[in-house]
Amino acid sequence: MLDYRFIVENLPAVKKNIADRYMKADADAVVRLFNRRTELTTALQSLQQQRNANAAAMKGKLEPEARNRLIEEGKKFKEDIAAAEAELGKTEAELDTEGRRVPNMAHPQAPLGKEDKDNLEVKRVGEPTKFDFEPVDHVKLGQDLDIIDFDSATKVSGTKFYYLKNEGVFLELGLVRYALDILQKRGFTPFITPDVAKEEILEGIGFNPRGAESNVYTVEDEGTCLVGTAEITLGGYYSNTILSREKLPLRMAGLSHCFRREAGAAGQFSKGLYRVHQFTKLEMFVYCLPEDSDRFHEELRSIEEEIFTGLEIPFRVVDTCTGDLGAPAYRKWDLEAWMPGRNNGEWGEVTSTSNCTDYQARRLNVKYKDDEGKNRFVHMLNGTAIAVSRGIIAVLENFQQADGTVKLPKALVPYCGFELIKRKDT
Repeated sequence: MLDYRFIVENLPAVKKNIADRYMKADADAVVRLFNRRTELTTALQSLQQQRNANAAAMKGKLEPEARNRLIEEGKKFKEDIAAAEAELGKTEAELDTEGRRVPNMAHPQAPLGKEDKDNLEVKRVGEPTKFDFEPVDHVKLGQDLDIIDFDSATKVSGTKFYYLKNEGVFLELGLVRYALDILQKRGFTPFITPDVAKEEILEGIGFNPRGAESNVYTVEDEGTCLVGTAEITLGGYYSNTILSREKLPLRMAGLSHCFRREAGAAGQFSKGLYRVHQFTKLEMFVYCLPEDSDRFHEELRSIEEEIFTGLEIPFRVVDTCTGDLGAPAYRKWDLEAWMPGRNNGEWGEVTSTSNCTDYQARRLNVKYKDDEGKNRFVHMLNGTAIAVSRGIIAVLENFQQADGTVKLPKALVPYCGFELIKRKDT
């Protein structure tokens, strides 16, 4: 969340930021509740001081009448303090609820816009793949090569699930290990994280685990959810912790399954592996000093570019518009790979990296001690190393051959153990 004092002192800018993000939040209510909390806190402290003075007076030698009067006053202070504490607690709860709805401030250079079509292309690596034959999409390739089975998964699990088979299994594992090796060389500590997290951790990261519009699967009566990304479990790892300044930055790489409801995600742009309920992802996460977060955001982006450049897949980088940032992100870069089978050839998102500044750290209470010994909030960043399902789309569609085979990019051959995915009847 944002610092309440920042909201009070910058109310017009905060309200404009909410509007620019097309989000619903009541910054005026935050200011009103913050001021009310201040008043109640001051009043409570005054009552407590009077109670203490009353208790001190009781220790002296008193006439019975004076002592009885002090006893009655003490009882009244006790009642008034209990009532004041209850009202303060109620106000603080309301302030927390309203404050958590206010999104992070957006970077001044983030493009203004409502949805992904308003994102700004800032870089392109490679050009769309050209073929001397009519290319097909990954759904047909996967079925013809017997490496992806959507029909059996629908029968067993429902729509938007899939089985990987044969070379498809090694392709997934190869993509993970390829990206993991790059991250390890870059100083990231590898993790395999839980696929379940407590609701308060999701809320701290900025995900909404409740409601009809939530993209999260909840575990009934457990107070937990299936994670949509290892950003949740890596971000929660140091919740309620004061980190040593000397240990920063912390670079973490988390491998997990990701579960997303994808409610309403249908149609041509979501077919096949592009939007599914379960997939594997390797996520990058960084805890750092506030003055370093812009630099680490560029580092995460450069790693994503290195991964897809090494895979020889054409991609572009876009600066994400305000309406597509999500609540926690200050700035976000997306990598979109060329997907020849997507609507007869189109860019499709494969990674994103976000600088969330201290927004998540405030909600999760992750701090460090500065040079003066004061506790301050760290900055937290995340980025996709490889979302395997979309990585598979990009590999299959860009490296398909005229005879229906798929020739793997050179970087994956050592990890997969083969150069070519062929039909089983050839």
